[in-house]
Amino acid sequence: MTAPAQVVLALDTATPWLTLALRWDGGGTALSREVGRAHAEELPAATRDLFAQAGLPFQADVIIIGTGPGSYTGVRVGASYALGLGRVWAAPTLGVSTLEGLVRGDGLQAVSLDARKGNVYGAVYEVRGSAVDAVRHPPQKHSLEAFERLAGPLPHHQGAAPDGLALLVAGLRHGAADWALAYL
Repeated sequence: MTAPAQVVLALDTATPWLTLALRWDGGGTALSREVGRAHAEELPAATRDLFAQAGLPFQADVIIIGTGPGSYTGVRVGASYALGLGRVWAAPTLGVSTLEGLVRGDGLQAVSLDARKGNVYGAVYEVRGSAVDAVRHPPQKHSLEAFERLAGPLPHHQGAAPDGLALLVAGLRHGAADWALAYL
């Protein structure tokens, strides 16, 4: 099989969900499955399986990582794995907020993750093509009440499994090479 022109891998381990996505010229696939705290055990095999199911060699040209907010260990597992693959494959590793994987559909919308004790990490995004196109209110910790006031009547997606393809597209649109991790 001839190698495709560009293969992009996106991964996120910041939430209880293991989220992966692949895109290549002519195709794309994704998976999200709840793994609790077993990201380190599940991530390598799930990533290899995703490449195998797509019929692609185990190598990407670009890697996109969900940078959190999330659990300390979960965020670091994904970041370490992405950076390791990036080094081996000589592929840039771009970071985007995990919150960008929570968007659904198109339009202005609010997304948040539980930050415990009545708080959330939330953001408001303009979404086009089912991925973040612009940031209205960047990711920040708020009390739930303050974030609900900020979001107002906007659709509010909260605590769902991240969408790997939304994360992938957002990473290609505006992912940063100088990313930092965020913890709950």
